[in-house]
Amino acid sequence: MLARISNTKALHWLGRQLLNRDNPAAWLDPLAETINPMWVQEYTPARVERIVAETLDTKTFVLTPAKRWAGFKAGQHVNICTDVNGIRRTRTFSLSSSPLLWESQGQITLTIKRLPGGLITNWLHDSLEEGDVIGLTEAFGDFLIPEPAKPLLYIAGGSGITPILSQLETMAAEDYRAPVTLLYFVRTQNDVIAREALTALAERWPALTLYIIATDEDQAPRYLKDSDLESVAGLKARQVYLCGPKGLMDLANDLLDKRGVKESQIHSTFFAPPAQAQLDRGQLGGEVTFTRSDLNVGSEGDACLLEIAEAAGLKPQHGCRMGICHQCSCRKTSGTVVNRLTGKVSGPGEETVQLCVSVPQGAVVLDV
Repeated sequence: MLARISNTKALHWLGRQLLNRDNPAAWLDPLAETINPMWVQEYTPARVERIVAETLDTKTFVLTPAKRWAGFKAGQHVNICTDVNGIRRTRTFSLSSSPLLWESQGQITLTIKRLPGGLITNWLHDSLEEGDVIGLTEAFGDFLIPEPAKPLLYIAGGSGITPILSQLETMAAEDYRAPVTLLYFVRTQNDVIAREALTALAERWPALTLYIIATDEDQAPRYLKDSDLESVAGLKARQVYLCGPKGLMDLANDLLDKRGVKESQIHSTFFAPPAQAQLDRGQLGGEVTFTRSDLNVGSEGDACLLEIAEAAGLKPQHGCRMGICHQCSCRKTSGTVVNRLTGKVSGPGEETVQLCVSVPQGAVVLDV
């Protein structure tokens, strides 16, 4: 057993030195990619089958992942990886299709809105074509349909509808009997993503009550208001799912709290980085020891552990860079860190931390 472990570590080290890859199965990827990009082993390749324009700034990409991909649950995300101007980039997107599409046809969909100034979303909209291949990670996330079935309220804004589409399609196919209400906020009626799919769901699935609310079509903006929640029967008994811009989510949380909905009933997911907590920079920073890399690095201010590692030339695994995907999680063996999203301070002992949202507070030792 010891020899086997030692040999594996040696193979990983050799692969990293020669080809900058941790996975021995991926050593031949540069050759495989030139012959057939669907043979790549470092990530799960997925071929673009179709591209569908949803609105002026939103497209749905229909993908066929390699058969070794493990699938997903409705409401989960994936990281996609692709080369943009010769640099490998990774971003997190929600799956918008039901897992039933993957199970029956081997396909998935990502519905992606172009973001002003967004490097990856602009590249996907302008450069990705049918027949191209991009990379996928395995799916992750706990924004999931409750089991057993419970009454639900969804509040979505703009492209925040994407993981909710996956859940609605899944529940309708499985004849989810508990009442489901969707309040979907868009700027104008021209900005409704998957209008036909939503309308068809509401027509064939009696449990669903659908409201599409345009915020910018009248002289005064029309935001979520208390009367919207008042119209939801049995609100206090519902599980509430939120996905959308921060302003909508903050407003929803405030109104739900005033109506007596418990925090434990509310489930949120983000398609943009959550706001950071206000941290006292004077109390942050310290020496970070990366034990496996045999490296000590000093830090000051609110730089996170991932930024510190990368500045020191390390390349730890990561994904979304905003505390959602947990791809960068690693073991802290000692020291204290502060979560830059919540402001929560960790204990001083051994625990799992996320590199991308953890800021050292004094000396920290990591198994990296």
